[in-house]
Amino acid sequence: MAGSPIRIAPGISVIIAAYNSERFIRPCLDSVLKQGCGCLEVIVIDNGSKDGTTRIIKDSFPAVRVVENTVNLGAAEARNQGIGLAKGEWILVLDCDTILDDNFFSNILKITRSLPHKVGMLQPKILNPDKETIYSCGIHLAWSRRFYDIGAQKHDKGQFNRPRKILGPCSAAAFYCRKMLEELKEETGYFDRRFFFLVEDVDLAWRARLRHWKCTMIPEAVCYHIGNSSGWDKKYRQYLSLRNRYFAIRKNDGFLWYLAKILPFIFYDLPRLFYLTVTNRRLCSSLFKDLIMQ
Repeated sequence: MAGSPIRIAPGISVIIAAYNSERFIRPCLDSVLKQGCGCLEVIVIDNGSKDGTTRIIKDSFPAVRVVENTVNLGAAEARNQGIGLAKGEWILVLDCDTILDDNFFSNILKITRSLPHKVGMLQPKILNPDKETIYSCGIHLAWSRRFYDIGAQKHDKGQFNRPRKILGPCSAAAFYCRKMLEELKEETGYFDRRFFFLVEDVDLAWRARLRHWKCTMIPEAVCYHIGNSSGWDKKYRQYLSLRNRYFAIRKNDGFLWYLAKILPFIFYDLPRLFYLTVTNRRLCSSLFKDLIMQ
């Protein structure tokens, strides 16, 4: 099955961003290719891996297209590269440490045949590897402009087993309509490459909402995600998380609009900023410079 040719036709294109992913890429690709979906193409964008990631793909998955970057361009830009090459009407952006459950694509394809107008994003149910707790059922954007993964770390009791409208999908496993992506594309790409990784999926979903596109959660499509397979250290992730949060707010709302909501700024942002600037030297020296330059 892994070496079988894939018929490229209007349907689904799977874009997988990889970086030193030799521990994860084989089970990920196995889970994609065993689905039995004929109208499928698979593209892996390797961000300068130093391990055996690309060798495994070339040796064991000859039907998969591999693009080899010489340096790590970030998950956002890797996905942009894949989307630019893809032919599908729907794009599945997939992290390399995600494994699809059986019938994942068939359950999604049933939905795409009868979607309401302007639904351009679909969110699968993403579980942790224990298959019992939730990783994400999509992105929620609160009035305070905090955003978080719906259901994260809750025991899966079926409480999210009915389709629901949400802001957008978590990019660990996210479906995007090609028509929507082309409408939203900016000079910095479909995903804004300046985010590098983290929050780029929030930004894309936020921009989509501003253009009246919608997202639906599809609980019948299930997958399993490990998380942080790239191995970035905690302090760097903290820095990107906070920087990209403010970048997304400034880009899609404007800081003056946010500061008008003085309570979330006082009770959420100021304590967080103080703590992180004291404990994270990278954040203290780079945050404001980056925001100004962006």
